[in-house]
Amino acid sequence: MLIPVNITLVPLAFDFDSAGDYLLFCFHIMFGVSAVLLAGSVTVGILGTHNLRIQNRFIFMVNTSISDTLSGFAVFYLCLFDVRVGFPGKNGTFYILTSFLGVNILTFLFAQFDRYFAVCHPFFYSRFITRHLVLGINAYSWIQIYGQLLIQNLLPLSKAIHIQVYGLFTLQFIILTKITMTIKLLVVAKYQLERDPPSPEKESKKESLQIIVMVVVCFLTLWFPSLVNLILRGLSGNGVMFENEAVNPVGILARCNVLCTSALYLWASPSLRAAVWKTVWARVLPKLQNKVAL
Repeated sequence: MLIPVNITLVPLAFDFDSAGDYLLFCFHIMFGVSAVLLAGSVTVGILGTHNLRIQNRFIFMVNTSISDTLSGFAVFYLCLFDVRVGFPGKNGTFYILTSFLGVNILTFLFAQFDRYFAVCHPFFYSRFITRHLVLGINAYSWIQIYGQLLIQNLLPLSKAIHIQVYGLFTLQFIILTKITMTIKLLVVAKYQLERDPPSPEKESKKESLQIIVMVVVCFLTLWFPSLVNLILRGLSGNGVMFENEAVNPVGILARCNVLCTSALYLWASPSLRAAVWKTVWARVLPKLQNKVAL
């Protein structure tokens, strides 16, 4: 005897009754593809280059790039289908697909402290901040975010809301810490490094500071409207609720970090650009050219 199974398909986020629907649909597809290709190529470039993956600062980069690659894939569900994240949600994924952003928030914070100790306390850094410690810190970013998410999803709704409110207060503290560390790193880059004699090590430290400062400033700028709306909705219920994620402008703006972070990595690091070209695009493009020629 066959047991009937009710399968409810999630509808698309668009009715396709106007040109705007088609444009927005194409935009989200191109955004997702671009995010996966850009962040994915940075991930492969770092992991495929021994001189990069043994450096602590590139370990933080690859962690955020993995998260951004997964965020790019998540766009194909969150922004193409009728999905709304939050309370009340609609066709959500229990915050699984949107929590990649939280992994990046913690990773950027730890990367800021990493660069501060590397430049200001080099002897302490070389002795205690080992590669295994950095790998453990990056793993902790995932465990903390998704461990808390698991607990939140297993608890009753009333308890889950309490955890979410606690998370919002913690998030505000993290953001303030990130802003403080950004200012501190700017001061270090401007005054302390300028006193050091010219050397390859100085240029490497300067490059790493520039990258983390630019990425964090860009991240906070793009994410700030979404943060404000999230806090207002979570604490007072006065935030703006959109029909779905496809037409959520503050959510789209926040997701732009997926592209901007990898683009800034490539723009600011010549060694990373060379590695990505050598390990990814130099191998892919000739094959595409040969296929076209055939």
